[in-house]
Amino acid sequence: MKQVRPKKNLGQHFLTDLGIARRIADTVDAYPEIPVLEIGPGMGVMTQFLYPKDREFKCVEIDTESVAYLNENFPRLRDNIIGADFLRMDLNEVFGGRQFVLTGNYPYDISSQIFFKMLDNKELIPCCTGMIQREVALRIASEPGNKAYGILSVLIQAWYDTEYLFTVDEHVFNPPPKVKSAVIRMTRNKVTDLGCDEALFKRVVKTTFNQRRKMLRVSLRQIFNGDNAARPEFFEHELMTKRPEQLTVQQFVELTNLVEKELAGSNSPELPEIPECPESPDCPEYPENKKKP
Repeated sequence: MKQVRPKKNLGQHFLTDLGIARRIADTVDAYPEIPVLEIGPGMGVMTQFLYPKDREFKCVEIDTESVAYLNENFPRLRDNIIGADFLRMDLNEVFGGRQFVLTGNYPYDISSQIFFKMLDNKELIPCCTGMIQREVALRIASEPGNKAYGILSVLIQAWYDTEYLFTVDEHVFNPPPKVKSAVIRMTRNKVTDLGCDEALFKRVVKTTFNQRRKMLRVSLRQIFNGDNAARPEFFEHELMTKRPEQLTVQQFVELTNLVEKELAGSNSPELPEIPECPESPDCPEYPENKKKP
């Protein structure tokens, strides 16, 4: 069967360097006892190093041409090749509710969505590895005080220890992307409870990074309805003079508890909608969405 044609609408950039493919595949060995799910195997450049490992393996591919190629070239895997959209899958059904390692050469334009799905299924995914746009990898692994520190940094680091493993140059892909890539690994930390309302935590993080250049006492006003505004004392807390990129995960937890307490006293039954912005992965202006290769 002829090789698969990379499709721009699917963000396909096929890795051609077997040495790098093997290095990425070996990142799953951090959890050697549980199954592996590969996202977007394409023509199987990583798959060929993943499935021989002594563990259960499956891959999910949305491109029907790639599925046909994999079925023909990896006949032993035919029952383990899932032709589906990962973002729409019920992950509890993949390995019968068992935990698994997630890996892949992730499409740049949906990598943030993949990681948000990972967070929604964090009890199923103790480890996630793979290759993404370098800018996103730096964002995920960034520490407070850096310009790269943002929504993904906080939400992922709340539940995972992050490692930036290595950088991958453009010339090892077909077609070459316009940006560098990087391989990362995220491993579940020991946190089982954030110590705050998790949904409100996400909202506080997204709301404050919505206006990342402003102090929290300004950006947090979006959370309170006009007729039920927060008390002036609320905005006098020492955290309110900080900007979101200065806060650690634990400080965001503290801030969330402050907001929850204030909301309870404001009698505000509903929170207003927060518009998307360049700091939100769902926004077309989000940096990695603007720089699609």
